[in-house]
Amino acid sequence: MNNVDLSTQIAGVALDSYIMNASGPKCTNLEELTVIGESNSAAIMTKSCTIAPREGNPLPRYQDLPLGSIQSMGLPNLGYKAYLEMIPALKQHGKPVVVSISGFSVEDNIEMVSAFQQSDVDLIEVNFSCPNIVGKAQVAYDFEQTEKSLAAITALGDKPIGIKLAPYFDMSHFIAMANILKRYPVKFITCINSIGNTLVIDPITEQPIIKPKGGFGGLCGEYIKPIGLANVRAFRQLLDDDIQIIGVGGISNGVDAFEYLLAGADAVQVATCFEKQGPNCFQRIEAELALFMANKGYDCLADAKGRLKPL
Repeated sequence: MNNVDLSTQIAGVALDSYIMNASGPKCTNLEELTVIGESNSAAIMTKSCTIAPREGNPLPRYQDLPLGSIQSMGLPNLGYKAYLEMIPALKQHGKPVVVSISGFSVEDNIEMVSAFQQSDVDLIEVNFSCPNIVGKAQVAYDFEQTEKSLAAITALGDKPIGIKLAPYFDMSHFIAMANILKRYPVKFITCINSIGNTLVIDPITEQPIIKPKGGFGGLCGEYIKPIGLANVRAFRQLLDDDIQIIGVGGISNGVDAFEYLLAGADAVQVATCFEKQGPNCFQRIEAELALFMANKGYDCLADAKGRLKPL
């Protein structure tokens, strides 16, 4: 290993590496979270939790694709109280613990954020962008609701709060969301979540390949990397440096991670690659990133962060 320093920080919380797991795959129970704790993931990120435990959507709800996956999990999780109880055990791994919460109402989020504010968790990521709940709109696409939620949840304590955002495609939406974020003490954003309501059809069976919502699900993996990069870049240009950005979407090697660094991400999360390859992916991507940066003569993340060169 070369001497490139990949350490970073999010909202003042130190991370030994640039790469961590994303909320979603293989982070639902203590056993799975322990595997992440023992891996090279820079933090332990939990599954998005709800007030009550959830089974999630009917099976099949996840399918691998050549360049990623499609899924409509429906937030299967143990309920937030189970994650509260796990925090002391997770902290034993000596790395930051990040809890993801996904309430179905402002009241839900207030209850969960309040509880985690009283815990030893390091960061709270509030999921405004789950595209796979039947009959529920994504908060991230409803700017009025976003503003109402942020006003409520950012006033509940001193632990840093971040928001996981949906992918945006129109510059007016980037600007509208950035202007809302600037009005509240949001410490970081995570972008992007999967691209909602995509459809993959099996032409042989003449059926969709997942069951929930008539086959509509979130597209993940390499397919969405250009959209993830664009979202990180747009928000980095619109937001002040006191709001940090975690990039996610299609990171499967060190060069992918480096592209997110150029776009301005302070750290990255890995979901689909972890789902497909298991926990060794964190160490591999980290080593590849360090080698790629060393070959360019870079010593630390700051040498390249946000320094995308104009054409």
